[in-house]
Amino acid sequence: MVVAVERLITSGISKPARYLGNELLAVHKPWDTTAIHWVLTYPEVYEVGASNLGHIILYNILNAQPRQLCDRAYLPGKDLADKLRETNTPLFAVESKRSLTEFDILGFSLSYELGATNILEMLNLAGIPLTWRERQGSRGAEGQGGRESTDTQSSFPLIFAGGQTATSNPEPYADFFDFIALGDGEELLPEIGLVLEEGKQAGLSREHLLLDLAQIPGVYVPQFYDMAKDGSVHPCRLDVPKRILRRVATPIPAYSIGLVPYVETVHDRLTIEIRRGCTRGCRFCQPGMLTRPARDVEPDKVVEAIEQGMRATGYNEFSLLSLSCSDYLSLPAVGMEIKNRLKNENISLTLPSQRVDRFDENIANILGGTRQGGLTFAPEAGTQRMRDIVNKGLTNEELLRGVKTAWEQGWDKIKLYFMIGLPGETDADVLGIAETVSWLQRECRGKGRKPLNFNLTISNFTPKPHTPFQWHSVSTAEFKRKQNLLRQEFRRIKAVKVNFTDVRISAMEDFVGRGDRNLSKVVRRAWELGAGMDSWYENLDQAFSAWETAIAQADLDWKYRQIENGEWNLFHVQEQKRSKDAENAQFLTPNSSLPSTDTINRVSPHSLDIPLPWDHIDTGIDKKWLQEDLQRALEAAIVPDCSFEGCSHCGVCGIDFGHNIVIESPAIPQFAGEFVPNTTKAQRLRLWFGKQGDMALMSHLDLIRLFDRVVRRAGLPIAFTGGFHPMPRISLATALALGATSSGEIADFELTVPMEIDTFQEQLAREMPTDIPIYNVEQIDLKASAATQLLESAEYLITVAALAETTPIQWQNWIDTIKAKEELWYEQITKSGKSQLINLRDRLFELELVETSNSKAESMSSVIRYLGSYRQDGLLLRPEQILFMLETVANVEFQLLHIHRNRLILGV
Repeated sequence: MVVAVERLITSGISKPARYLGNELLAVHKPWDTTAIHWVLTYPEVYEVGASNLGHIILYNILNAQPRQLCDRAYLPGKDLADKLRETNTPLFAVESKRSLTEFDILGFSLSYELGATNILEMLNLAGIPLTWRERQGSRGAEGQGGRESTDTQSSFPLIFAGGQTATSNPEPYADFFDFIALGDGEELLPEIGLVLEEGKQAGLSREHLLLDLAQIPGVYVPQFYDMAKDGSVHPCRLDVPKRILRRVATPIPAYSIGLVPYVETVHDRLTIEIRRGCTRGCRFCQPGMLTRPARDVEPDKVVEAIEQGMRATGYNEFSLLSLSCSDYLSLPAVGMEIKNRLKNENISLTLPSQRVDRFDENIANILGGTRQGGLTFAPEAGTQRMRDIVNKGLTNEELLRGVKTAWEQGWDKIKLYFMIGLPGETDADVLGIAETVSWLQRECRGKGRKPLNFNLTISNFTPKPHTPFQWHSVSTAEFKRKQNLLRQEFRRIKAVKVNFTDVRISAMEDFVGRGDRNLSKVVRRAWELGAGMDSWYENLDQAFSAWETAIAQADLDWKYRQIENGEWNLFHVQEQKRSKDAENAQFLTPNSSLPSTDTINRVSPHSLDIPLPWDHIDTGIDKKWLQEDLQRALEAAIVPDCSFEGCSHCGVCGIDFGHNIVIESPAIPQFAGEFVPNTTKAQRLRLWFGKQGDMALMSHLDLIRLFDRVVRRAGLPIAFTGGFHPMPRISLATALALGATSSGEIADFELTVPMEIDTFQEQLAREMPTDIPIYNVEQIDLKASAATQLLESAEYLITVAALAETTPIQWQNWIDTIKAKEELWYEQITKSGKSQLINLRDRLFELELVETSNSKAESMSSVIRYLGSYRQDGLLLRPEQILFMLETVANVEFQLLHIHRNRLILGV
């Protein structure tokens, strides 16, 4: 069933262009000629999901497979979600507009512990039962191939999850998914698609299909495993593996090129992965442990992907992505090569948080320029001892050298990430954060320069599965105390903005992230009580209350109190055993002193060997190595980065996971110089274009951004403004109301090199969406006024409905009455909030009834053409004001159904 989205996606909802599915480079494959139909869903709003690199890569890879179709879905905004429920309309995929229940398989990205509530929201909106048990119980009338339905057959798609959180500990979410995809999906998902296609052709039951999938390395089917009393997980049948392997794949940059949204997204740029995995060995870092080994992408492939991607997308910014970009040895060479190649196109490069010890002039050169972006470093701790405990591999001298290099290269503001609550942390270590920031400011002072500003994010350490610190916890009271210490200290330091993470969010992340299958009922109840991810930002108290209530109703509040109190034992033990054993199973005590080696040796044999809910997930890292690395942490012993020094013997490297791939850097090209905007004005062209169909739901700001990208893709010699932020000289005459169509919009272009008008129009039209037709292009004088300054009037066709029974004669009489009047006064509120009376009749030049039609027995709609004032000094006649005139003379209520702008008329 194709959902009638035109009745749902209107200008009345926020950012309707989110849901159109018509982005540049979106793939539209025919439904009937494909065997398996996927939906990849990102359980966040479109602006977040559509810019997620993993989402884009897997979407492109699946659509590259023969006989496989992949569509997309996102968490709708509250306004659309309310509409879906009010109209009993199922959530749909954005490209095909089909209900999610029509697909064979539905995949969710789970990258955050508290994000599962959004997944439940999407399943509910789609009309899909939330758990695998409920889906098995909801059968179709017949089985496939005409056979009688079995108890394992279902009319619903297979539901699976992937992503970092799903890979690290899937147990809190195990009830909701038919299977979990562990690790990298580039090779895994196509393998799953082949098994599904064979199973669908053979008419396999749901259970047999899942059993086949369970044989694929990297596929975990929770229903084939049971949880023991201690929280550990074991197979309940002999034909599935005891431990499930995490998959590892080699990055392919070419698949990163795709999906250029029409709305501004969170990461509104081309993103290319340069290195996957990190072997730095930071002991708190789950991504670093879960993505080993480290794999460099060949520099020439990176350069080729960026150059092709920028030409194909029209972006003016690109980002190189890695857990530690600075560890990609070819970074300066690749960055400089791209910067030189795209030197004349005002392109900027951004990097995520990077290693401050590797930041030098070479990296500064590729980041700097006319559009210098922000800079982020993550020292993590304020003292050398603490950085050694977490194995950061960063000295005070390296920290100063990196920050000072950035300051000397022109950065006046730097973002720093720190963490509190780490094992062995003392108050001196906490206050060391403020001392370090103050020291860096003192060292970076100079004449004619304002003080170096810092934007600090100080987060609370949250233990993560599969890390050496998974056995450590800190009480919320201790976090609050340490935060207050820092607040007092930073009051004396100027030019520093400090942001703290709410301790309640940290505790809840810990509770869910290290939980077992008992937490599925908590997640479900929290969602029922309104705890979506957005609620943490809109009303944190309400979200936290929902989670607390859900925990209490599940009789797990005792377990949550253990998290709040910073205790080790996260597993339910019988009441009679929790007296003495709990003392031995404590987490590292959250006092300010470093535990002695004797104490660690005494408690470790018992507490570190407790089975964990994620022990059946084989990430490649030996659990014994994690225990040993925790011991090394408490001794402040550093483990070198095995990508560049000796093997750390973590257990990853081998047949199943491969080995580190480190590529030596090519020579760094000679710097060709910064972008110098070409301000030459050799030719001015005026363009008349339309805005129709889906493009009517694109905002004016999004349209401006579209023109910039279209000009880049078309390779047109556009002139730029001067100054610190050069902009292309493209000027749209005026904005058009969201939802309105047009056949008379105007834009001015200034070129550095004269072009044939037909060539300009042809190249521009080739890159334009079909719903933005180009009607005409004319050359105008270089000194002529801009179209926006020449606007005099505008002609509209408006469709109006009367909310009462009317006749065509009445409509014509009302039009004639308006035309006969000399005054029609209207109260207008100015921008300053003052009331002002204006005579609308002075602004109306022509008025004509074009046609009338009966859409309902009790009402009639009419199309009215009017020509009215449209000057940029505020003398406008808006379509809504025509309705006011009609209501004034007819004493009838009217509704504006549609606006179409016929033309804009310019003065001489």
